[in-house]
Amino acid sequence: MTRSDVLISADELLTRMAGTPAPRLLDVRWTLPKPDGREDFAAGHIPGALYVDLDTELADHGSTDPTAGRHPLPSPEAFQETVRSWGIDEDTEVVVYDDNSSLGAARAWWLLRWAGLNARVLDGGLAAFRDAGGTLETGDSPEVEPTAVEISTEQLPVIDAEAAAAFDGVLLDARAAERFQGETEPLDPQAGHIPGAKNAPATENVPAGTFLPEALLRERFEELGALDGPVGVYCGSGVTACHNALALATLGVEASLYPASWSGWSSDSDRPVETGA
Repeated sequence: MTRSDVLISADELLTRMAGTPAPRLLDVRWTLPKPDGREDFAAGHIPGALYVDLDTELADHGSTDPTAGRHPLPSPEAFQETVRSWGIDEDTEVVVYDDNSSLGAARAWWLLRWAGLNARVLDGGLAAFRDAGGTLETGDSPEVEPTAVEISTEQLPVIDAEAAAAFDGVLLDARAAERFQGETEPLDPQAGHIPGAKNAPATENVPAGTFLPEALLRERFEELGALDGPVGVYCGSGVTACHNALALATLGVEASLYPASWSGWSSDSDRPVETGA
C-alpha cells in the first residue's frame, strides 16, 4: 500500500462526492471519554454519511474473558452483517472519518481492510472537510439498501498474547507516554507495558490534525526501528493501535495488530509487566 491507497484529502473527497457513484461515507465519532457520538453526528456530519458506533459495530462485547481486552474484534459473521447494513459490497469506494485526529476512523479502516475490502481515511477528518469548503448536514443516518457481500477476513495479520510475548520484531505501544511508563493507569488493571515494547503514541502521527508528511512519518518510524523487519502494534484496547498500523501502511509497511492490547495483557496476572521508558 501507498499513502494514496490509505488516505484521501478533503479536496479529493469533494471531487469524488460530486461523481457517480459517490463514496460510502462512514462517520466514526468516538472518544474514550465520550464513546457514543450520535449527538455530535446529528449536530453536523458530511452529507450522506452513516454513523458508526465503534463500541457495538467495530467491537464484540459478548466475551466475558477479560484477557480479550476492552474492544475485542467482532466475529467475521457479525462484521459481515454490519458491512452489509452499511450498503457496502466488493466494489464500493469507502471513506471513513471522525473529528478526533482519525483515532476512531482508523479502527474502521483496519477492520474493512482485514475483511478484504477497500477503504481510505479522510486525512484531517471533519475539520479538513469544512476547511476545504464542504458543508455539513444534520440529523440521523440515511437509510441505505443492504448488500449481500461476502467478506474474507484475516487479510491483515493479527497476533495474540503468546505471539506478542515472543514477537520477533518491534512491538509498538500507541498509548501516551505516562501510561506506557506506568506513571498512571486510569482504565486497566495494571500500569506499565509489555516487556520490550517501544512507545509510539498515535497522536504523534497527527500533531496538527492531519498525518505528518511522508518523509517525517518515515523518519519517526525509522527511529523506532519499525521499518527494518516485523512490526506489531497495540494500545490500550486495540483501537488507537490501528492508527499506527494505518500510519505504517502509508509507508508500505504491514503491521500485526494485537487486538486485546494492554487491557487484555494486564488482565492476566501471569503476564510480565515492565515500567519506565
